[in-house]
Amino acid sequence: MSNVETEPAALRCGAPGDTGRPAEAPRVDVLSAREVPLGGPRAMLVRRTLPQRARTLIGAWCFADHYGPSDATATGGMHVAPHPHTGLQTVSWLFSGEIEHEDTLGTRALIRPGEMNLMTGGHGIAHSEISTRDTTVLHGVQLWVALPEEHRNTERDFQHHVPDAVRVDGAEIKVFLGALAGSASPVRTFTPLVGAEIVLEPRATVTLAVDPAFEHGLLVDSGDVRLIDTRLRPAELGYVPCGVDALTLANESDQAARVILLGGPPFEEEIVMWWNFIGRSHEDIVRARQDWEASSDRFGVVEGYPGHRLPAPALPNAVIMPRRNPPRG
Repeated sequence: MSNVETEPAALRCGAPGDTGRPAEAPRVDVLSAREVPLGGPRAMLVRRTLPQRARTLIGAWCFADHYGPSDATATGGMHVAPHPHTGLQTVSWLFSGEIEHEDTLGTRALIRPGEMNLMTGGHGIAHSEISTRDTTVLHGVQLWVALPEEHRNTERDFQHHVPDAVRVDGAEIKVFLGALAGSASPVRTFTPLVGAEIVLEPRATVTLAVDPAFEHGLLVDSGDVRLIDTRLRPAELGYVPCGVDALTLANESDQAARVILLGGPPFEEEIVMWWNFIGRSHEDIVRARQDWEASSDRFGVVEGYPGHRLPAPALPNAVIMPRRNPPRG
């Protein structure tokens, strides 16, 4: 998915040397979403929980859009023209509906509920995303993962994975990245990560063993869910710092609740994120934008797309300055 804001925030994220663990009982920080128009004639709205002022990354997860359930017949659904990416991987995960993905590798794939599509931008890739004609309700998440310096110029790639569901204490879990609850994804990432959909039965409680070296975020899609001792409502994201080896989730509603769990070790590299690009300096972003606007071979062409690609927004009239997560401790 593209960040189609006409004035995207310029972010330098990460805090080298920002180490430490919670000294007492684990805290949960509650992050609220902001609504952002995705674009198109009727501007489908998405709820963005990452990045924001309170937190820019959770592990290497650097972007989280949550959308729907929306009536695609009324909103026009999703129609994002070809757009570029650098220095990241995109993770697409649907709860309902269907999206057609086409990229400059020549990939043409359908994104369906319970099936993960992961695209590696690396040095440069472009893709389009359009909900299919048969989609009446569109509902899901779009996530980005920052690539570490060693791999941020890697070759483009595309992977598809359909995880099996595992059941633990009234919860059904689908692990699309990393490992959780005895289930592991074979999909390659460039830093340790966990990404999973968890559906909790009404009033169910589950405790999951997690890696204490990871920080975690729990994004609530539906239901009221208590994470450790903090209640989260739909569209809120609960953040838990490193040092926790188990997460307890309780569904406090009389209907099933659905959440997305994200995690990874703190991403210590300082990165710059603007529009659909991730680099290490303002100059990296300027160069990527110039290459996209010049239609260079760096990004390639989405063959057969019946329209114009997305133009890059204007850069801010200032050098991108650092913006960091708050200190952990």
